[in-house]
Amino acid sequence: MLKEFKAFIMKGNVIDLAVAVVIGGAFGAIISSLVGDIITPLLLTPAMEAAGVDDIAALAWGTVKYGNFLSAVIKFIVISWILFLIVKAFNSIKKKDEAPAPPPGPTQEELLTQIRDLLKK
Repeated sequence: MLKEFKAFIMKGNVIDLAVAVVIGGAFGAIISSLVGDIITPLLLTPAMEAAGVDDIAALAWGTVKYGNFLSAVIKFIVISWILFLIVKAFNSIKKKDEAPAPPPGPTQEELLTQIRDLLKK
């Protein structure tokens, strides 16, 4: 059963899917941060000021949190780098596990020439 699991994991499709899921989740965090921490406060702050909101907590909610966005971008870069290293290591292990290709055999012309020579004898 362990051999079957190793064969399953060593398929390129499984690794590609795992990388896509992790990268997609990290990129989704960037988009969520962009919308929640940058775009929404920029849209709501002028509306809150126009309405005459004087509550400090309400105005603080409308502040642009660029630090959260930069944090999401940095996390994405770190996750991408780590995945790159993992896939690179996986590919080198996969190459070691693969048996070297057998040397090419004689071509059809060479075989026919050998047969002709044997028939001449």
